[in-house]
Amino acid sequence: MTSALEPFDYNDGDVTCKGRLALPPGDDLRPGVVVFHDIQGVGEHPIGKATRLAEEFGYLALAADVYGNGQPPEMSGADRVVASWLSRPDDLVRRASAAVEALKAHPRCNGRIGAIGFCFGGATVLALVRSGLSGLQAAVSFHGVLGTAKQAVVGQAHPKTLVLHGADDPFAGDVPFLDMAGVVHSKTLPDFLEEMSNANVDCQVVAYAGVVHAFTIPNAGDFGVVGAKYDELADKRSWESMGALFREAL
Repeated sequence: MTSALEPFDYNDGDVTCKGRLALPPGDDLRPGVVVFHDIQGVGEHPIGKATRLAEEFGYLALAADVYGNGQPPEMSGADRVVASWLSRPDDLVRRASAAVEALKAHPRCNGRIGAIGFCFGGATVLALVRSGLSGLQAAVSFHGVLGTAKQAVVGQAHPKTLVLHGADDPFAGDVPFLDMAGVVHSKTLPDFLEEMSNANVDCQVVAYAGVVHAFTIPNAGDFGVVGAKYDELADKRSWESMGALFREAL
């Protein structure tokens, strides 16, 4: 199946977000999936994942622009920008929800929506899960930061959630994330699962032994971050696990 790729602008207040939309052939209604990018912004990696979602699953897939205006920060200061977003979960949820609602409004979307994200994008997906955003059926975090400044609470609607995690990821632990002391603390997997259980979230976690952060990103070694490395087998296995959840939920 060959997909079409086109620019897709949407708004969060007065900020124009510049995404890319992958469309399967035809004019029938299909589920939609929002793809939230890693620290690098909308580029080859998230656009490639969106294209695969359209071609392999037949979904509408939006590579969303979390930074806004199609302008990712310079890599030298991107960690500070990501930390700032993570310290403001309500703002992050608002920005991410704008992408979800824009895709849901597309004339070919059947109203069923999933979300996936990588690194910063994984944390964005988990922010949506914790927020209780209605209308999101499935959420998948790939090597996302587990820490949050606002935990999930019981009594809200939460999507079916899948967390795909490197067991040796240094961004899971009991230290502050990027020195955001008192605001965002990373978590161990048991801590994260306890949070999900307490909030009655239908959550699965797959941890890959010997695998670290950014395992789906081929150029992870260019990040200059200790503990970030591509892993071909974990990349393949995690994509298959995502597909299983989407076949169940979407």
